[in-house]
Amino acid sequence: MKFGDFTKIKSLQTPAGFMQHLQQQGITMPCDTTLQVGADAPLAQPCEVQGLRIGNRWAIQPMEGWDGTAEGQPTEHTHRRWQHFGESGAKLIWGGEAVAVRHDGRANPRQLVLNANNQASIAGLRETLVQAHRQSFGSDQDLVIGLQLTHSGRFCKPDSQTQMAPQILYRHPLLDRKFGLNNNHPVMTDEAIAQLIDDYIIAAKRAWDCGFQFVDLKHCHGYLGHEFLSAVDRPGPYGGHFENRTRFLRELCAGIRAEVPQLHIAVRFSAVDFVPFQPDPTYPDTDVLGPGVPEDITQHSPYRYAFGAHPLAPTHIDLRESLQLLGLLEQLNIRLVNITLGSPYYNPHLTRPALYPPSDGYQPPEDPLLGVMRHLHVVRDLKRAFPQLTFMGSGYSYLQEFLPYVAQAVVREGWTDLVGLGRMVLSYHDLPADVLRGRALQTKRLCRTFSDCTTAPRNALISGCYPLDTHYKKSPAMIELTQIKKQAKLA
Repeated sequence: MKFGDFTKIKSLQTPAGFMQHLQQQGITMPCDTTLQVGADAPLAQPCEVQGLRIGNRWAIQPMEGWDGTAEGQPTEHTHRRWQHFGESGAKLIWGGEAVAVRHDGRANPRQLVLNANNQASIAGLRETLVQAHRQSFGSDQDLVIGLQLTHSGRFCKPDSQTQMAPQILYRHPLLDRKFGLNNNHPVMTDEAIAQLIDDYIIAAKRAWDCGFQFVDLKHCHGYLGHEFLSAVDRPGPYGGHFENRTRFLRELCAGIRAEVPQLHIAVRFSAVDFVPFQPDPTYPDTDVLGPGVPEDITQHSPYRYAFGAHPLAPTHIDLRESLQLLGLLEQLNIRLVNITLGSPYYNPHLTRPALYPPSDGYQPPEDPLLGVMRHLHVVRDLKRAFPQLTFMGSGYSYLQEFLPYVAQAVVREGWTDLVGLGRMVLSYHDLPADVLRGRALQTKRLCRTFSDCTTAPRNALISGCYPLDTHYKKSPAMIELTQIKKQAKLA
């Protein structure tokens, strides 16, 4: 199937039609034809993890917020999103939001920051979620809420939406050029890393005091934790071989457990990364972005900087080190693991299968269903190797009408323990509740992966679903977003 000919999901109409399409495309994806309802339904089953009881198999992914204050406190827009998380019906809220452990680690100047001044307001944000859940479902029993702690590393923009302030661990042969770093840009020192670890520990204690049951030590999407995993060229104790590249994670765990032994620890990590992609420069139609193609690695082969990819073919999966990382998590007594892929900054089709690209991306280089399948298969393979760990999968939103049918099938077949929803929650936050109660899907609210929720914040607008949520669709920002898309050859 060539670029631009991908079948739109909603045209397939029924689960049987969807399954027939999968078969025609040679895609091996579990999908049930009917949804079970009631206490015995696979998606309604509770899940036990180290004393935490998660009431069902639906979960909310941590998303990067772009609507806090300049000081890093939540606004009414932030509270509205977290209220929706509480109303969703999901019993695991994984982080809710990526929260920076200090100001200079923010990915954007509207991201939340967990410091002394903001602790009370972030505790209030959690309370908004809990109250919404109680009001919708009668109690907050079996509701588990964590907070994702992050430092954005290479992608820091703490003070300006247009001015990056990268903090890098090593000189990356492709990403340095791609994001405009010159040869004089400093690399974080070991002393700076030690100070950052202390800041994480302080933030984890604050998260516990706010009422969060666990913290996620983010190791995904090209941010700092993820960059440690590929720091093969960094000298000293935090780079080179696998033990050194995971020292940051091990020291975080030791420090947090010494300070807050009651707090659970979880990890979301990119189990697979690929070489950066770019719009095809030879694509003849100048009115739209070209399809994504991998950047040339001729001068950098073997390419050792894609954790979870083969060094000689860095668009092919190699799970050896991902499995090694899971073995380490098991040794560290971390049982709750959230699997994602790639980075939205340099290979977004890998992270978020979608039919429409963000303004800084490219047209999909493959049928997005192949991207969903890749997510499902990676989690399946990791779960088979470590059945004792509790896995949460990602990449489901593109399934649209058929998301619940696939979700039920992968949980029933043991491919994953939990189904994580990200961008779908921005347009249709109570989809889990509708499925669990046996209600018909509200198809007009299904995320169609227009990627406006990425394009808007990339251009200094607040985060949200502009096409489907009237809160954003009728805002002045919608007019500005339309113009931005036209200029980016998306509209």
